[in-house]
Amino acid sequence: MRIMFIVDHPYGIESAADIPHRRSFTAAVAAAAIRGAERAGHEIDLVDLAADGFDPVMSRDDLVAWRLTSVVDPLVADYQRRLMLADHVVFAFPVWWESMPASTKGFLDRVLTKGIVFEEIAGAKGNPFRNLMTRLGGVTVLSVMTTPDKVYHWWFGDPLTKVVFRGTFGKIGVKDLRWVNFASITEKTDAERAALLLQTEERFAAMGSARRLRPLGFSSLGRRWRAGVLGAAAGGG
Repeated sequence: MRIMFIVDHPYGIESAADIPHRRSFTAAVAAAAIRGAERAGHEIDLVDLAADGFDPVMSRDDLVAWRLTSVVDPLVADYQRRLMLADHVVFAFPVWWESMPASTKGFLDRVLTKGIVFEEIAGAKGNPFRNLMTRLGGVTVLSVMTTPDKVYHWWFGDPLTKVVFRGTFGKIGVKDLRWVNFASITEKTDAERAALLLQTEERFAAMGSARRLRPLGFSSLGRRWRAGVLGAAAGGG
């Protein structure tokens, strides 16, 4: 299985190393997931948005091209090509102001071009969108936040899942949507963080070889989002 990891943090994936003032738990989580996926024998395609210098802003030329089913940015075209080859996509990012950083939102805006990544069916009854990423079986989000999980779920209403799942990939037609949330991360001890990273590595090492993820069940870390319903509550890590 080919897994496309999309990492969004200003420090980049290199900040997975535990160096004070240069470290990122988001990057550490992504690196742990990649290690696990590699152990399972999967092919890894890593996108580091910061290292790539990805511009999240939809420019005038971008929008004109989007309406004409085209792209003007070669980096966007490269991301689209790689999406078409992916069996599973994993986003890793910190949660700022209860949502994803600008680069992740810009990836959704600029890379998911109508007519290339999905198509709109005129006169359709129900969902008018059809997924053109024919290999893509699922999407996983790895999010890191300081907000307590219960507060994020009950008070804020899990906004990132509404954007990434219900409003984007679920709408396009991707069925297997998973969220692994690391909440209250600043309250965790070093030992607790190390345990979370190990759990993440083992989670991805348990992926099956089929194009779709083998069902892993629910854990204290994860939820499966399906048809607007979240499963077992994720724990604070």
